[in-house]
Amino acid sequence: MAKITFLGAAGTVTGSKYLVEAEGKRLLVDCGLFQGSNELEQRNWNKPPVDPSAVDWVVLTHAHIDHTGYIPRLVHLGYRGPFYANAATNELCQLLLPDSAHLQEEDAQYIAKKGYSTHKPPLPLYTVAESQAAVKQFSEIPRAQPFTISPQFSVRPHDAGHILGSSWLELTITENGKQILVAFSGDIGRYNQAILKDPEPPSRADYLLCESTYGDRDHPTGSVADELATVINDTVKRGGVIVIPAFAVDRTQMIMYYLRELVNQKRIPVLPVYVDSPMAINVTDLYVRHPEDHDSDYINEEQHGLGDPLNVKLVHLTRTVDDSKRINNVTTPCIIVSASGMATGGRVLHHLAKRLPDSRNTVLLVGYQAEGTKGRALQDGAKSIGLFGQQVPVRAQVVSMGQLSAHAGKSELLRWLSGFTTPPRQTFLVHGEPVALNSLRDAVTARFKWPVTIPAYLQTFDLSPG
Repeated sequence: MAKITFLGAAGTVTGSKYLVEAEGKRLLVDCGLFQGSNELEQRNWNKPPVDPSAVDWVVLTHAHIDHTGYIPRLVHLGYRGPFYANAATNELCQLLLPDSAHLQEEDAQYIAKKGYSTHKPPLPLYTVAESQAAVKQFSEIPRAQPFTISPQFSVRPHDAGHILGSSWLELTITENGKQILVAFSGDIGRYNQAILKDPEPPSRADYLLCESTYGDRDHPTGSVADELATVINDTVKRGGVIVIPAFAVDRTQMIMYYLRELVNQKRIPVLPVYVDSPMAINVTDLYVRHPEDHDSDYINEEQHGLGDPLNVKLVHLTRTVDDSKRINNVTTPCIIVSASGMATGGRVLHHLAKRLPDSRNTVLLVGYQAEGTKGRALQDGAKSIGLFGQQVPVRAQVVSMGQLSAHAGKSELLRWLSGFTTPPRQTFLVHGEPVALNSLRDAVTARFKWPVTIPAYLQTFDLSPG
């Protein structure tokens, strides 16, 4: 009998990995890195519950590290098959995975230099060389057409509206001549957001895996442009600097889009904008090169001679470490956009260490902050956070802008689920923390009367044909 095992994103929002088995063959849907608490991150180092050399294929919903960041480790431990992804996801992973490795190498070197690790010497989970070797195993699949992986598995991607290239997947399992349809939501995006198309609605599935990141709440409904303008103008009046921890994929581009709009409308002053993430700079180029994901408003701006929608005046693209360090010398108002978005690593940590102690400054959080991350600590009102082996006082203003989230809120998830013309036989809620999972389960049960299960980490379920 076909079965599915939840190897990640079960009871947490990171480490997405779902192992599907049929007729002795094994397909892994997503291959994400665990992030956040020490307990979760330790799973990345533990012996995997399934021998990677026994996995036949991997198919990806999108390029975010919590869905792809374990790939080099999987290869290092013996996986030799292909990683199937559409063109945009493929190209993003060519950037994201080596960057993830580079950040890990930098962190390991810094920790070794400072001597505050219990590991001698501290090592990265994988190296840049290992990540570069792993991406050679990528294989492109169609953006929106069925693709046959094997006699047991075929997949059809649909727009998820989350980031460039993001898809939710219809997986058809064929076993003993009978078919089972499983829908994997990946991460569902927002409706009526800038740049990307809306999520494509589903219609039917025997089994459904639905993300629950914001299953317990909706995002604020206020205008993104209005709130962003207020935050910037208030900080400028104080003579401060705005630091925006932003994911290199989607959030940085979204910020650039709105900053350009506000400057053109003269709603904010023309400030130096430092995009301090080489990967975010490269990703922005990809957003321009993949119009298949653009919504009608973005296309209209491009086609009617309004210029590049992501090109902000006085933007400084800081690729080198020296360029990044020079931002510390800026004492007048400016905007710093830097990864990582949950402040789990990367150059933004140095900017936070520099700017957090000054009450004139603002830290603007523009995405989901998982439990155990420094971003979550700031969001929850921490008076100090640990950075580079010392406690840094938090005197800067901390503002969260939920409107900029790339994840569907609770009502949007229910809107997406309402596309099913017949109910799934079983709905599994994944990619959420316990409060969000329980809240969305109650909402789905009340509204749709569907059977809903919240799977545990490493739990296995049989998938029987209808």
